[in-house]
Amino acid sequence: MPRSVNSVAKRARRKKVMKQAKGYFGRRKNVWTVAKNAVDKAMSYAYRDRRQKKRNFRSLWITRINAGARMHGMSYSQFMGGVKANGIELNRKVLADLAMNHPEAFEAIINKVK
Repeated sequence: MPRSVNSVAKRARRKKVMKQAKGYFGRRKNVWTVAKNAVDKAMSYAYRDRRQKKRNFRSLWITRINAGARMHGMSYSQFMGGVKANGIELNRKVLADLAMNHPEAFEAIINKVK
C-alpha cells in the first residue's frame, strides 16, 4: 500500500509561516527552515514582551512621578505615602501623566500631600 501524505495541509502550514516571515532580512524571509526558526523565536519574544511591557510602563511612570516630586522637594516614596494617607485615588499612570503634561495639577496634589 502506498504511503499517504497530506501535501495540502503541509503546504498551508508552510504558507502560513512564510507569510509571518514576510519583511525579514536575508534568508529568514524565503528559506523554510530558517524562516520557521525565525518565526518561532519572534513568537516567543512577543509572548514574553507582552508581559514585560506592563513592567516597563510601571517603571516609566514611577520615574516620571519621582522626577515631578523631586522638583517640589519630595522623594517618590514620601509622595506616594502621602497620596495613600490622604486617600487620593489616582494610579501611577494618571499621576505620571499629570507630572508630565499638567504640572500645575500635579503641584496641587503635592501641596495637598505635604
